[in-house]
Amino acid sequence: MALAFASTACAYPDVPAAWQQIDRDRPAREPDVPYEPSSARAIDAMITLGQPGPSDVVYDLGCGDGRVVIEAVKRSGARGVCVDIDPKLVRRARENATRAGVANRIDFLTQDLFVTDLHGATVVMLFLWPEVNLRLLPKLLRELPPGARIVSNMHDMGSFAPTRAITVNVAMKPPHRVYLWSVPAP
Repeated sequence: MALAFASTACAYPDVPAAWQQIDRDRPAREPDVPYEPSSARAIDAMITLGQPGPSDVVYDLGCGDGRVVIEAVKRSGARGVCVDIDPKLVRRARENATRAGVANRIDFLTQDLFVTDLHGATVVMLFLWPEVNLRLLPKLLRELPPGARIVSNMHDMGSFAPTRAITVNVAMKPPHRVYLWSVPAP
């Protein structure tokens, strides 16, 4: 007895658009630090120390939702660059910048901060962990121009002495420091 099969191609439904987005929503690798937003007071201190102006380009390495660069660009007229390895956070940063009316002055990069080209930066904002700051320091000193400012919320850079520091008091949390360094001439 012969069986007859209809020769039809398997007709599986298309992959839902939300599923196609899944791989694009994953960071290329595990982030170096978990996302923790800077407080409004810490952002004020970071901008005060970094003193961005209209001719500056402010980078935030590990930008999260973009709040530091957005505020710096709004207050100073500088240009900004938001860098984060997590595509969802970069998307959120772009949305926040659009709502704030400054998205046209900010570039958004979904990439590893250790491979980001920093040559165009004049101010770099950080809210990373101490060991990440220390791993990043040689790159900062190699790629940033003399006089560029590096600002870190909460964590120092070991024996690389800061130019200045501000103590920040945030309700319900212990006080912490925000640090400024100026890149020395080679």
